Amino acid sequence: MLADYHVHSEFSDDSSYPMDEVCAHACELGITELCFTDHVDYGVKPDFDNIPSDMKGVRIENGIPVTNVDYKHYFPRIEQMREQFAPNLVVRTGMEFGAQSHTLEQFNALFERYASVWDFIILSIHQVDDQEFWSGDFQKGRTQAEYNMAYYEEMLYVAEHFDNWSVLGHLDLIKRYDPAGIWPDSNTRDIVAEILKCVIRKGKGIEVNTSSFRYGLPDLQPSTEILRLYRDLGGRILTFGSDSHKPKHLGAHIPEVHDRVRALGYSQFCTFNHMEPMFCEL
Repeated sequence: MLADYHVHSEFSDDSSYPMDEVCAHACELGITELCFTDHVDYGVKPDFDNIPSDMKGVRIENGIPVTNVDYKHYFPRIEQMREQFAPNLVVRTGMEFGAQSHTLEQFNALFERYASVWDFIILSIHQVDDQEFWSGDFQKGRTQAEYNMAYYEEMLYVAEHFDNWSVLGHLDLIKRYDPAGIWPDSNTRDIVAEILKCVIRKGKGIEVNTSSFRYGLPDLQPSTEILRLYRDLGGRILTFGSDSHKPKHLGAHIPEVHDRVRALGYSQFCTFNHMEPMFCEL
């Protein structure tokens, strides 16, 4: 079974890949199940239908405000895809919550607002204190130790204080945007272990994000060391996602990563239905 559980479409601010093209392409690639997980990042983006009249704090790109998902059209469009591509492709309803410690109330409200439709939620840390990693704003003025530890501390807080999620996305994402190079896992092992214990205690999981290949990282994301630690702590819930934003990303490297994760001692991965993990053989 080939499932891609981290897929972005034209409803994400950083993608223009139409949902119907995603689904058609998935069928061509032999993907049997996918989950749309478009971006919501409270704190740095307003909702599509709640742009402030004075545009204060709103980023403009190519003359267009950068916003969160257009919820009104997102969920019906996924339902259309589900009907259009059945039975060849199972299409799940998800989202990627770019949560921060000060935005959890907004995410709880969003989750409850659409409680009946969710299949899957990726919990990701994309910013801390509304400072972006990709732009370098968060790292600026901090030592490598300071910004790495602050990233994992934020993740631990969010994981402990928020319940409406399925898996932690690209757990060691900070490596992708570290201007000083990759900080060794040994330096963060203790706090990562605390995060993983929280994941397991809550009955949640982690994703293996195959975008590590296109970003030129030297290891999987999360790293093989983190995956071994998760296994040793008793973690069982794993999903695989390409973090696709365009056609060449979709499904990329997932079969290869199946093999690598199997070699680490895992025998199963998960898909999700109505927020419940469904175990599949690797």
